[in-house]
Amino acid sequence: MAASATVTSSVVGSQAKTPAWRIRQAITTYTALIPYVAFSLFPLYIMFITSFKSKQEINNLGNSPFWATGITMENYVYLAQNTNFFDHWMINTIIVAIVATAISVTVGVLAAYALARLKFRGVEAFGVAVFVTYLVPQSLLFLPLIEVINFVDSYIPVRDSYWSLIITYPTFLIPFVTWLLMGYFRTVPFEVEECAYIDGCSRVRTLLQIVLPMALPGVACAILFSFTLCWNEFLYSLVFIQDQLEKTLSIGVFTELVRGDIYFWGSLMAACLTGCIPILIIYAFFMDYFVTGLTAGAIK
Repeated sequence: MAASATVTSSVVGSQAKTPAWRIRQAITTYTALIPYVAFSLFPLYIMFITSFKSKQEINNLGNSPFWATGITMENYVYLAQNTNFFDHWMINTIIVAIVATAISVTVGVLAAYALARLKFRGVEAFGVAVFVTYLVPQSLLFLPLIEVINFVDSYIPVRDSYWSLIITYPTFLIPFVTWLLMGYFRTVPFEVEECAYIDGCSRVRTLLQIVLPMALPGVACAILFSFTLCWNEFLYSLVFIQDQLEKTLSIGVFTELVRGDIYFWGSLMAACLTGCIPILIIYAFFMDYFVTGLTAGAIK
């Protein structure tokens, strides 16, 4: 009786999942997602539409903020001709994000692997210390970091340049990468490493040729997060850099396009939209690694 009931329910279920049923299910699912998608994309839409408005249209309160009556490129021309957005701020931000991310991920991978695999006295306390270090607010760290920059500047000129950011960003990126990858490395089967040791691989070679390829989604997730944190960082850039040619995007846009109570809304929206494009492209290409790295680390 139980077997026949199971067969009958499976037949009924297969008959219910007809093409028409699948279409209705898809319509229901995507209809439920419409409010979320609209809410998420609304700021991006406002940035996009405002960046193509003229100054007169933006300042006219009688016009609707949700669409443009005319399309103009004057805001992007202003960024190119009257600011250092494209020739300095964008390039500086890319250099800082790439170099700081490379340093932080390299050190974080080694630290996370050691904490996840090696057994030594104080390993658990050290792991907790890494996590606590990540929780310390950046607003409490920039004061001692100023002393570090001044000390380094006495030997190598780094003050008031983006190299000061490359030195200071790993202070909050390395704990973050280490804590993120510790959980991911624990998901890699230890038996695979034991097989490599039996075949004569050293621990470093095992890490590079066996563990890292298997942990690639987690490493990609750490790279994406670190790159994004560098790209959006504001406080250290504001404190350490005053030279207009050395500024990054976040501080350059803030200091040059906001002057007292005067906001250059068109150029601000154009700068914000242009600054979002590299991040959007990176996440679009590496979304699968990003999602896989998040879920695997979280499950462990």
